[in-house]
Amino acid sequence: MKGGFYIRLAKDGIVKNRKFYFPYILTCICMIMMFYIVTFLYKSEALGSVRGGEMLRSLLGVGQFIVALFALIFLYYTNSFLIRRRQKEFGLYNILGMGKRNLVKILIWENLITAAVSLVLGLLCGVLFSKLTELAAVKMLSGTAGFGIRIEKMSVLLTVVLFLAIFTLVMIRMLVSIYRLRPVELLRSESVGEKPPKANWVLALIGLALLGGAYYLAVAILDPVAALAWFFNAVFMVIVATYLLFIAGSVVMCRALQKNKNYYYKTKHFVSVASMAYRMKRNGAGLASICILSTMVLVTVSSTVCMYALTDDTVEQRYPRDISISMYDQMTKAVPESKTAPYIEAISQVLSEYGETAQDVQEYSLYRCYLLQEEDCFVMNMYEADANGTVDYNKMRDLYFITLDDYNRITGEARTLADDELLLYPQKGDYEYDTITLEGLGTWKAERIDAEPVKIGTAEANMKGSLLLVVKDLSLIEQIAQYEYDLAMEYGGNFGRISMEYGFNLDCGDERQMEIYDDIFAAVAQAGTEQPDLADYMTDCKAQGRADNIGIYGGLLFLGILLGGVFLFGTVLIMYYKQISEGYEDQNRFDILMKVGMTKKEVKKSINSQVLTVFFLPLIMAGVHLGFAFPLISKIMMLMTTSASRELLLFVTICCYFVFALFYVIVYGVTSKSYYTIISAKRNN
Repeated sequence: MKGGFYIRLAKDGIVKNRKFYFPYILTCICMIMMFYIVTFLYKSEALGSVRGGEMLRSLLGVGQFIVALFALIFLYYTNSFLIRRRQKEFGLYNILGMGKRNLVKILIWENLITAAVSLVLGLLCGVLFSKLTELAAVKMLSGTAGFGIRIEKMSVLLTVVLFLAIFTLVMIRMLVSIYRLRPVELLRSESVGEKPPKANWVLALIGLALLGGAYYLAVAILDPVAALAWFFNAVFMVIVATYLLFIAGSVVMCRALQKNKNYYYKTKHFVSVASMAYRMKRNGAGLASICILSTMVLVTVSSTVCMYALTDDTVEQRYPRDISISMYDQMTKAVPESKTAPYIEAISQVLSEYGETAQDVQEYSLYRCYLLQEEDCFVMNMYEADANGTVDYNKMRDLYFITLDDYNRITGEARTLADDELLLYPQKGDYEYDTITLEGLGTWKAERIDAEPVKIGTAEANMKGSLLLVVKDLSLIEQIAQYEYDLAMEYGGNFGRISMEYGFNLDCGDERQMEIYDDIFAAVAQAGTEQPDLADYMTDCKAQGRADNIGIYGGLLFLGILLGGVFLFGTVLIMYYKQISEGYEDQNRFDILMKVGMTKKEVKKSINSQVLTVFFLPLIMAGVHLGFAFPLISKIMMLMTTSASRELLLFVTICCYFVFALFYVIVYGVTSKSYYTIISAKRNN
């Protein structure tokens, strides 16, 4: 046979099976387009030149891997539907004298045609839409970019290499499946469903235990850091549990429905339940995939939307002043004015050159230590307990100390304190005791103050909660610092340093603020170079922090929408293939039932029963997963955003779920209609 004959057969095979092939090719095109766009943005110079753009590009580097992995899994999975549908056709070719080598040549040409069309159209769409997504990403970061369209050669090469490798793996799978089947098996493959598996209680119980364990972790973990550490373990447990419960648990459900005579022996239920039980093992895997993808869409979109919405609040909490500098001197001593004045003078000089004035100036001494809380006692020497592994890190809290003089100057009050008294303000937490003890140093009466005297950015970022303590004078802070330093030197631990905090606001926009900050940074560095005995320092700029945060949260939102679209597309395709493939498998069975008296209306009711009984389980289960994941996600968001709002996250999550549910219902309405059209087509003919 000439090569053109195989090409013609391959082309005809694709056209005749277009209900299966065209969605598959569309899937390939979309995956290629998505991967090219992500790779294009990762290498985008326009994106890299925008403040926060480098952060977004680094996130897109992770996105490349996720899209590539999902493309491999999803295309490999959806191709199995094609193979199952074509096996009868290949069996007929084989019976008529065409050997398996000839069938292999047809499959190779089909795969080559699919790959060529997908790569050409996918890259073309990728090039066309890459500029649009680049403009959207730059706009999200409040930047500007040109409108010229360009082709990123390395992105094209990487996309071609990746998807050629995927198509090669898919083709190998196709060839192996053909070589392993005999001609009679090929002919009968469509009519042979999976044997109804027995209710495997072992797998069902394992799945239930894994799901219960994952839910327990999500609800019981209180520490945001621990929540982040356990998140991926919980995700893995949920994925495995979902597959086990849908595969084994769905069989148990069908058996229970069959035993319920009032439910089972009705026209609209009898056929659908019996059909589901006959092939439930494969149905369970598909439904579990839909559930997992649905959950991914909901978690990804809701969390990234919420984080992006909180960007401004997070920046305001993390950066109390537009520009600030922290200055440190000796290990246990406050910074003398002689070592801070040159820095402040350099800052004033830069502001004078720009014609700006420092506003809302705050200047105060601050000491921070990280201690173990045992009721009203804070343990300073916990090194031995830490070495034995008995420290409960959920009880660790940050303590911030300022002096009464600084407090009165900042607040305008005129409070006094005795030697055994202090003022206390709990941040992001509570403190129910009226005394506070620092182990090895003494006990003080604690008077609660209602308002936060100073905003400390690092305290706002501490999700465990912290205490701001106002003590009588600086000598007590130095005594605490000395005690902690001595312990650290003895046991080889960490210690804090007393800092002089200086911050102010500016009456100008972010761009000018960053220009001023760049010059301040250079002037402060120059002052430190000219006078080496000056204090160490750290500087911060709110405008720069805002740009970085927009880069992070905008990047996460952009990536979340992109990956949410990929997962959503995968969900739709799995739903479509499942309904269409099962429509062809059920066609003969429903034709027989209609011949013996079952009406089209009764057939339609039976189909609706099947959809309502089983195919909405992924949506319901995704909602349950999302509900139990909410506490874990909210804690992780507390690490990502200093102003995380559970109410906002809850609102966004509920909205996302209902929007997705509406979309889900529409898609199932369309696919179930296609299913009904297929099974009734033979009867109409």
